[in-house]
Amino acid sequence: MSFAAAAMAGLASVGSHGIRGSRDRRGLSLGASAHERSKKLVFTTGGKQLSKHLTVYQAMQHQVVHDEDDEESLGGADLPNDDGSHFWGDIFTITYQKADNEVDKGSVRAFGLSQALNRLQQQQGDNSSATEREVRVGRLQRQKVRVSRNRILDSAAKVMEMFSTQKAVLEVEYFGEVGTGLGPTLEFYTLLSHDLQRVGLGLWRSDSPHGSDTLEAKKLDSNSPGGARNLIQEPLGLFPRPWPPSTAASSEGSKFFKVIEYFRLVGRVMAKALQDGRLLDLPLSTTFYKLILGQELDLYDILSFDAEFGKILQELQILVERKRFLESCSSSNQQIEDLCFRGASVEDLCLEFTLPGYPDYVLKEGKENTVVSIYNLEEYISLVVDATVKAGIMRQVDAFKTGFNQVFDISSLQIFSPQELDYLICGRRELWEPETLVEHIKFDHGYTSKSPAIVNLLEIMTEFTPEQQHAFCQFVTSAPRLPPGGLSALNPKLTIVRKHSSTAANTSNAAGAMETADDDLPSVMTCANYLKLPPYSTKEVMHKKLLYAINEGQGSFDLS
Repeated sequence: MSFAAAAMAGLASVGSHGIRGSRDRRGLSLGASAHERSKKLVFTTGGKQLSKHLTVYQAMQHQVVHDEDDEESLGGADLPNDDGSHFWGDIFTITYQKADNEVDKGSVRAFGLSQALNRLQQQQGDNSSATEREVRVGRLQRQKVRVSRNRILDSAAKVMEMFSTQKAVLEVEYFGEVGTGLGPTLEFYTLLSHDLQRVGLGLWRSDSPHGSDTLEAKKLDSNSPGGARNLIQEPLGLFPRPWPPSTAASSEGSKFFKVIEYFRLVGRVMAKALQDGRLLDLPLSTTFYKLILGQELDLYDILSFDAEFGKILQELQILVERKRFLESCSSSNQQIEDLCFRGASVEDLCLEFTLPGYPDYVLKEGKENTVVSIYNLEEYISLVVDATVKAGIMRQVDAFKTGFNQVFDISSLQIFSPQELDYLICGRRELWEPETLVEHIKFDHGYTSKSPAIVNLLEIMTEFTPEQQHAFCQFVTSAPRLPPGGLSALNPKLTIVRKHSSTAANTSNAAGAMETADDDLPSVMTCANYLKLPPYSTKEVMHKKLLYAINEGQGSFDLS
């Protein structure tokens, strides 16, 4: 099953369109004879079978126009633009089944008509026999670009500026490297995701806004472009850093302008990744996805991206509610002033009207030195919440949406929940078991599922920590996570073959060949998800060699 098909299986097809396959004048599939009618596929939309006498695109246009006429006659106001852009940005659904079979049916969905048709063709190629392949839509148009590995962020900004609005699928190559195709492209999106998490960019919240020693950060491998860099790593996901509304007119204006440009880039990259079926290694918080979907945030959403800060604000809000209750009961001022936060009065907390963690963010002009008390606590909380999830981040979110809309309409995402959107954009991690791994891996060129080396490999894969699984996927596929649907949805299918040593010909016996294999390292062809594994003598040797290759074999694409 394709990327979008696995992700969207079972979801409601709100605002989606069906598509039929190519047929000749008699209604038969191209290349099919009369006696094969029983095996043909029937394509429908809205419960109605499409005309058999039109091409794929003609059938789509006819059906969409017919739907628009129906909506207009019913007084509908939400009609698509007549510039044809909805053919490229809407989520299209292709539903099909055998004419003589009520059970054998399926569907695929994708962002854009051409992507949907292409994924249908891939799925039919994977799951159907030669006589059942009715869909022939040709290869998607592709745009090759070449980037500098040492300047991923700058290169990405130029690439997205030039090509993100085009419908062609991006394929990335690196200067000075021979790799081309899917592998380098997936790695490009991964490296770009990491660059967008750099501390110095000022995009995301962290324990310290300036990346001090208290910041929880991780290091990229020393072989990565630009050397080791600090990346913001928040356990609950990334959320925009608040910037004061007056920043544009201050000395920080130029830096904030770059922040806005980067958020516009994030929007373009995310939309292009969705459109092309790529994955990002950008762990956004659920709350940020709510903003993408146009949902309003309040005090209680803060808990989902900054647990400690959110908990403190909620406890302070409880004090406000108690104060209101005492005032409604005509209680004395002394009772109100005796209200405490974790055993201390509000005044003893020494809070001022600046945003916690961001001393340059003044919540109210002229009150930056005013101490917060029980009497102005409600105003303080309201201003903090506004700065954190509203006014302080709205310009960044607007820039993100602007960038996204340059690729396709962000309103197309409304059918997804925040969790589903994260699933689509970042893929998934899954628990691996030997039995399920055998079902979704192809063994070839000297290996079968019963080969000793394969048995050892499957055991090693099931013993991986989450970080090691992340690194293994990066090594084999160039993406640290699996697509929606997991290993079963990987396309091309993960294939493991026997790697023969260049010195094996000089070895006269099996034991000698095994010893020679222990000197070799595994290698991969990421464009085909193809792992070349030597027949190591023991599981321990294989584990050691595999981890070494994973850790050291990153940073370039060369011949293997």
